[in-house]
Amino acid sequence: MDNIYIEYTFTITPKEPASEILIAELGSVGFESFVETENGVIAYIQKDDHSSTVLEDIYILSSNEFSISYTKKEVAQTNWNAEWEKNFTSIQVNDLVSIRAPFHENPNLQYDIVIEPKMSFGTGHHETTHMMIQHLLALDLKDKKTLDMGCGTGILAIFAEMKGAKPIDAIDIDNWCYENSIENVKRNNCSEISVYEGDSSLLHDKKYDVIIANINRNILLADMEIYTNCLNDKGVLLLSGFYKEDISIIDDEVSKYNLKLEKTIERNNWVALKYNKL
Repeated sequence: MDNIYIEYTFTITPKEPASEILIAELGSVGFESFVETENGVIAYIQKDDHSSTVLEDIYILSSNEFSISYTKKEVAQTNWNAEWEKNFTSIQVNDLVSIRAPFHENPNLQYDIVIEPKMSFGTGHHETTHMMIQHLLALDLKDKKTLDMGCGTGILAIFAEMKGAKPIDAIDIDNWCYENSIENVKRNNCSEISVYEGDSSLLHDKKYDVIIANINRNILLADMEIYTNCLNDKGVLLLSGFYKEDISIIDDEVSKYNLKLEKTIERNNWVALKYNKL
C-alpha cells in the first residue's frame, strides 16, 4: 500500500536565500522530499509524521525579510525521480566539469560526473557545491587522502577521485544520502571511495590530506576541532554551506587550530573557503 503524504506548496519572495533556509528547517522537523519551483518550494511529509503544529518552530516563516505563503493537500506517494527529471538540468563548471543525470547528453568536457537525480543534497546546482568544485579544480589531489564530510550525493568525493585523490572517505548522517552516494559512486566507476553512514564520531584516529565539509554553519562550528585534528600538516580544509556574513565567525573558530585562510570564492552571497594547515 502506498504511503500518504501531505504536500505543502510554498510561495517565497524573494526566493533566495529563503528557499535553502526553509528546506533545511523543514528537513529538521520530518519533511523528507523537496522540489524547487520557479516561485518557491514544494515539500512533502508523510501523513503519519504530520501534525497541525509541524510548522510552529520554522523560524523563517515568521521572518520579516521574506514573504512566504503556502497551501497544503493530501497526496499519494510521489515518484520523486519523475519530479526530479522534470526539474533537473545539466550544468558545467569552468567549462571543464559537466554534472548531469544519466538521461542528459554528455558534453564531452574534461570531467564528466553523472548523478542520479534523487533528493540528496549536492547536484551541483547549489552555489556551495559549484564553488567546492572550483576549489577542487585548483588543487593537486594526486594520492591525497581525502574526506568528503556531509557528502550528500557523493559528488565531491567522486570529483576528488577523478582528480587523483585516494583513498577517499565519504560520510553522511542521512540514510537517503548514504544510499544515494553508494549508487553514484558505482555509476561513476569509482574504486577509491568508501561511503559511511554517520557523523563526526566516525573520524576518531583518522588522518587526511584534504577535508571537504559542505555543511551548515552550526555543524561546522561544533565539529571544527574534530576536523582540524584529523588534518595532516600542510593539509587543506575546504568549507562551505554558509553566507558571506558568516566568514568572520567561521574564521575566528578555524584560526584557533593553526589554519590560515588562503582563498575565498563567493557566489550569490554563498561562500566557500580554503584553509591551509600551517
